[in-house]
Amino acid sequence: MPGFVREKKRITEPNMCLSSPLMPDHSKGNHRSPSQATDEIESPLLPGLPDDVAKYCLALVPRSSFPSMGGVCKRWRSFIQSKEFLMERKIAGMLEEWLYVLTMDSEGKESHWEVLDCLGQKHRLLPPMPGPEKVGFGTTVLNGKLLVLAGYSVINGTASASADVYQYDSCLNCWSKLANLNVARYDFACAEVNGVVYVVGGYAVEGESLSTAEVYDPDTDKWTLIESLRRPRWGCFACGLNGKLYVLGGRSSFTIGNSRFVDVYNPEKQTWCEMKNGCVMVTAHAVLEKQLFCMEWKNQRKLAIFNPDDNSWKMVSVPLTGSTSIGFRFGILDGKLLLLSVEGDPGYHTLLYDPNAAPGSEWQTSEIKLSGLCLCSVTIKA
Repeated sequence: MPGFVREKKRITEPNMCLSSPLMPDHSKGNHRSPSQATDEIESPLLPGLPDDVAKYCLALVPRSSFPSMGGVCKRWRSFIQSKEFLMERKIAGMLEEWLYVLTMDSEGKESHWEVLDCLGQKHRLLPPMPGPEKVGFGTTVLNGKLLVLAGYSVINGTASASADVYQYDSCLNCWSKLANLNVARYDFACAEVNGVVYVVGGYAVEGESLSTAEVYDPDTDKWTLIESLRRPRWGCFACGLNGKLYVLGGRSSFTIGNSRFVDVYNPEKQTWCEMKNGCVMVTAHAVLEKQLFCMEWKNQRKLAIFNPDDNSWKMVSVPLTGSTSIGFRFGILDGKLLLLSVEGDPGYHTLLYDPNAAPGSEWQTSEIKLSGLCLCSVTIKA
């Protein structure tokens, strides 16, 4: 999350924001009797077919038809929203990969999510997200859905941290509200690990730095506090590697300047441990091929690649592409790392790094062009 640190409060750049009105409620006027609802739940997915066959058939339907399918009946909608639907799509070889990019216009006034397919072609824009304008929020992907968590907002002149969590269903093309965090926060770390979501650190309502951490279980729609960090930490980021949660970057109240400490959480043991060889002032990060890719503010021409198997780092040079002032955000598409521009340089061609390419041919340029400046991105397979 880009931003500036000032004493104990961290002021986030206004560019890293979401601005959207509340979604209208379409449920009114569409009420059904209890008996109708019960019939829908108990009725077969497809009359005349066993449910296991019906589920496979529904998984074969083109993705563009999912929103319409969700309006057929509650059973279809519930199935499309489930983890089982993604599994059926995977078995059928129908999973599609999409890159969701939050972009900002060149004047820094409006932001929106745009969607690119595996070939980098632009598709629909997302509907507006509920809630007020935010900065310092977190994003992650869980069960094929985009989660936007917490953040900092100003409502009627009053600034406050948020505990709100919103979920975008990429199949049904709609937003919904999930359970609130236990602790409102902004400029924190978040990541999905083993099918649950963790949030760690950040700033609280009054700007005090946090060491608290909590985990979200999608099966119960509930956040639970877990063991806290050994020290407060903010402006950091997190990722899941080898079934563990890694928290890197940012600052800590126990260190002078930016922290090189890496906090590692083991979900099986429910304990934290610590490493001392992390990156500092990380401006972009992504996980690809079970490795962590980072770029530090002090060196925008090097990729730092972390291997969790032996806790080692290696550096890879980034080729020049007509400008030495380009800043980057990372995206993942088709097993490759995209370096998306955060500056409005018309001469920049999106760089693409393929970790599986032959030595000497890892770097290529892509025709992908965003409509604005990249603030963040997530990859969804559904």
